[in-house]
Parts: sequence; structure tokens; C-alpha cells
Amino acid sequence: MNKKEALKIVQENGGALQDLDDNFKKDEEIVLEAVKQDGGYLDYADKNFKKDKKFILKALKLSSYALRFADKSFKKDKKIVLKAVKKNGYILGYAHKSLRKDRKIVLEAVKQNTIALEFADKSLKNDPDILAILNKIKK
Repeated sequence: MNKKEALKIVQENGGALQDLDDNFKKDEEIVLEAVKQDGGYLDYADKNFKKDKKFILKALKLSSYALRFADKSFKKDKKIVLKAVKKNGYILGYAHKSLRKDRKIVLEAVKQNTIALEFADKSLKNDPDILAILNKIKK
């Protein structure tokens, strides 16, 4: 199988990345195509992608769920987590617990998806600004 065929397979089914030869799991274009369909498919990519900041930033533009399978260092990176929660507040659940205490990150996450409050540190659950967002949405 050549790259063109592998790319077509992944375009039809991103999860097929799991069954491709390892050399295709090391191909950025193929992996990004899979991630575009579902960030969870990053789990099937070569481990080096999960530790590559430039790659993770590209992946997060396609799917915020890529954070779930990124190296744990990125789950502690405030800028990366902030980008992810602005796209999908639910991703707060994959952030490091220290960032679940970060008021700015939690505010952005809750603005995007009120369910994110479930993952926030308890110290922020009664924050007036966060509660104001929830009250505004309920009206």
C-alpha cells in the first residue's frame, strides 16, 4: 500500500489508522486526516506526535479532543488548554487538575459549554462570574 491509498482509507474512516502499517502512523498528513474526523484517533498515531508541540497545536485546530491523547505535559500547558476549552469546554475534563483551578480557563470552558463546570475545581463552582454565565444561559 502506498501513501495515497492509506490517505484515502483514513479519509473514509479515521479509525482505520489503527490498522495501518507503523510508517503511516508516522506520517503527519495521514495522522492529521484521522484527527480531523475525531481527535481520539490521535491515540493510534506514533507516540512522537503526542509529544510534539507544533503537531499538537495543529491537531487541536482540527479537534479539541486531541488533547485527551496528547502528552500529559500539554494538559498542564495553560495556553494549549485555553485554546482547547475555547473550542470545546468539555475538554476541561482532560486538563491537569491544576488548570481546573484556573479561573480564566474555567470561565472560558463554561462560556463554551456549561457542562464544563462539572470538571472545575470546587473552589470555582460558586464564583460569581461563572454563576452569572450559567444564569444568563438559563434565561
